[in-house]
Amino acid sequence: MNYEVTITESSKELNARDRIRVKDFSNAVSLDDATQSGPVLITYDYHVLCHVHNDKSDNPEYDKCVVVDPSGTKYVTGSAAFIRSLKDILTECEGEIEPGEIVIECYRKPSKNYKGKDFITCSLA
Repeated sequence: MNYEVTITESSKELNARDRIRVKDFSNAVSLDDATQSGPVLITYDYHVLCHVHNDKSDNPEYDKCVVVDPSGTKYVTGSAAFIRSLKDILTECEGEIEPGEIVIECYRKPSKNYKGKDFITCSLA
């Protein structure tokens, strides 16, 4: 197989239909594209971390984070900074704020390591 996606972590129990949907990035909103014109607000329902093995990619092993809103819209990014920030937000909100009440602001920041490049991160909106 040239392309394989494995779910490595999920914030909720997923049934077969959910697992199939979340591993398909083709109909997900790319946060890299969506944040080009400014911040994007996502009402958080759940997220899934996926490991991708893609023989046709320059980097054949990489991770993706898929955030799903209550309407089922999927947002995808491979940004490690985004994943760290999302986990921090969810850890702090655990037990106090229900997932549907969490709104994540996704945005770009200039990279200190790569001049002229941005990275994607998020904050609690």
